[in-house]
Amino acid sequence: MVVRRSRSALLACTAFLALGLATTSFAQTATQNEDAAGEAAKGDRVTNLKPIVVKSKAKASKDVLADSPTASETTAKEIDDNQITRIEDLGRSTEVGVGFNRTTGGVNIRGLGDDRVLTTVDGIEIPFMLDVARGADGGANSFDFNALSSVDVVRGADSSRAGSGALGGAFVLRTLEPEDVIAPGSTWGGVFKFGYNGDDRSLGGSAAVAKRIDNTAVLFEGAYTHGHELENNGDVGGYSTKRSKADPADYNQRNGLFKIRQYTDIGTFGITAEHFNKDKDIDAMHSQSPTGNFRPGNYDTTDNTERNRVSLDYKYDAESADSLLDTANAVFYWQNLLREEGAEGYRYTSVIGDYWRRNEMEDRSIGFNGNGSKAFDTGDLHHKVTFGLDVAFNKVHQYSAGKDSCGDPRWAFSCSFLHTNQSDMPDVDGKRVGAFVDDKIEFGSSNFSLTPGLRFDWYDYSPKNTSAYRDSANYEGLPSGQSDSRFSPKLRASYQPQDNVELYAQWAMAFRAPNVSELYVNYGVPGGYVSYGNPDLKPETSNGIEIGTNLGDDDFGGHIGAFYNKYKNFIDSENSADPTGTYPLGITEYFNRANVRMFGVEVNAHKKFDNGIHVKGALAYVNGKDSDTGEWIDSVAPAKAAFTLGYATEVWGTDLTFITATSEPKKTGDNFRTPGYGIFDLTGWWEPEQVKGLTLRAGVYNIFNKTYYDSLNVASTGLSQPSAYYSEPGRTFKLTLTQRF
Repeated sequence: MVVRRSRSALLACTAFLALGLATTSFAQTATQNEDAAGEAAKGDRVTNLKPIVVKSKAKASKDVLADSPTASETTAKEIDDNQITRIEDLGRSTEVGVGFNRTTGGVNIRGLGDDRVLTTVDGIEIPFMLDVARGADGGANSFDFNALSSVDVVRGADSSRAGSGALGGAFVLRTLEPEDVIAPGSTWGGVFKFGYNGDDRSLGGSAAVAKRIDNTAVLFEGAYTHGHELENNGDVGGYSTKRSKADPADYNQRNGLFKIRQYTDIGTFGITAEHFNKDKDIDAMHSQSPTGNFRPGNYDTTDNTERNRVSLDYKYDAESADSLLDTANAVFYWQNLLREEGAEGYRYTSVIGDYWRRNEMEDRSIGFNGNGSKAFDTGDLHHKVTFGLDVAFNKVHQYSAGKDSCGDPRWAFSCSFLHTNQSDMPDVDGKRVGAFVDDKIEFGSSNFSLTPGLRFDWYDYSPKNTSAYRDSANYEGLPSGQSDSRFSPKLRASYQPQDNVELYAQWAMAFRAPNVSELYVNYGVPGGYVSYGNPDLKPETSNGIEIGTNLGDDDFGGHIGAFYNKYKNFIDSENSADPTGTYPLGITEYFNRANVRMFGVEVNAHKKFDNGIHVKGALAYVNGKDSDTGEWIDSVAPAKAAFTLGYATEVWGTDLTFITATSEPKKTGDNFRTPGYGIFDLTGWWEPEQVKGLTLRAGVYNIFNKTYYDSLNVASTGLSQPSAYYSEPGRTFKLTLTQRF
């Protein structure tokens, strides 16, 4: 109820602010027209009004999370040039150290994934949801690349800026602003895109249009894509567990973005509304067979994601050093993220009859995120102090609805896997508060600086009893809540011996609060199996060091970094036998690993030659183990590298990229280790001089049709299908057309 009332208040505030902005713009225009008419009446000539110049304050203020020597940016142009349509595409082009787990729906950086990587859009956290019992996981990919102006990848924990969840790093998204679409010197602009992607046979298009009237700017962006299953390199069709081809699927993806910006002398005020929806229907042929429980044509699954948000924004960049603050950014938001996973079919042998499930997990949040900075001198020391505040209230809800032909009693052993119309965990009200401050201190003209920082985070989880939770098969009463807090310090040293050369070293501590599923899931039934949360889990903490250097510029440069991190109370799950025999198929429980360590290196370099040739390369390697047992951490991917040789003129260009990865180390429980691979991609672009603003791009990916695997997308505990079922797409083609006005 609190979230719903807050949502109503936010929408009312949004409408009020929109009316105020429109009234202000109308009043300014009317006043200017009256003044011009008065001047014309007074004399023989009309006094021309001085044009209003609007600065792109929205673009000038970089997200504080991305203001780090460990961050790298992929711009909207690079997204277009590399035909990036999903997070996995970053890992084979601009960011080889970034992965995406399609099973869990989480981003992976430096061997850590899911909610150990913080994902934000315009300063607002996109939560990662873990549905242990039913599979409605993820949510981090609930955005459209066509709506983005940039993607920043922050590697490692910058504790003073990020807060809970950034142990591996941060995935920082910024959506389009009017100034990204309106060309300099113009008052309006548009970008239209159309594309075909062969790896899922999808067709899609997007359009973004922006208009500026005096001190007001408006942006509309929309996109739609229709596609099918993501291809693999399997060649065995049909039904049953022998199938190696991907199951047939159809999906529709929609995205909408609206922004209004009012530019004033005291900053930029704005309203943003965003909608994302992707619904996917799958013919689960691998789970059907002519004599099985599900017969051909009688078992389909669904996978849906929807995210909506409304936010009030403020950005400020000072014109003078005498201002109280140099920069200020604030966003007040409402956001709702919904994940759904379902199935529908008819059972022929076990519990004969109709069967369907619709499993959902939802996170509703309302919050505030703000930061500011100020530079000043004390003697020979130059300071830049950055500070911020993050406050959020959310409610997490999980529920499974369904139908089958179980008789009474409802929880009979024959139906032990079929229980539904229940919540497998209580609803949870969450609160969090975070505050940080850091100070970049430059020592005279020595080109040396120190940046000490400190962040305080507090969180509180309050489980709520519901009839759906009380009706679950394994209900044992309402678990206790959890509340905790952490101080996370950091210290960074930086030295710039010359322009375009930076050497840095950083020590930082960070933490991650347990998520509500890890604490409270309670899914199972006597006679079958059970998954238990652990309300006594402790927050994860990390303590790490990093050294590195950033060199050069856009023509010639690169980055070298090495890191070592230790983690305490690392949260993991384990399966075990039930000594009492109540759950003969086993017990899954969450626990804290005492000590985990990870280390690795990251290298990238690029060079542009005067004759149009350019080369670039990147390498990412992470080694992660339990320090006490020596077990490999499942989320750590093998070492990966990419090398590109290209040529570009004023109107066309082409790139040949070689992507390679080592074999996966042997992990506990593995019966399939992903082998090493090497694949080639060939891409090209053309901007015909006859059509201004038009760009054609095309690519052939995995040219030699290599069968290869991404370890993040291959189950570590066993494969239910032939290995080729889990392979990545073979040879595919992409074609995109972009027209700018």
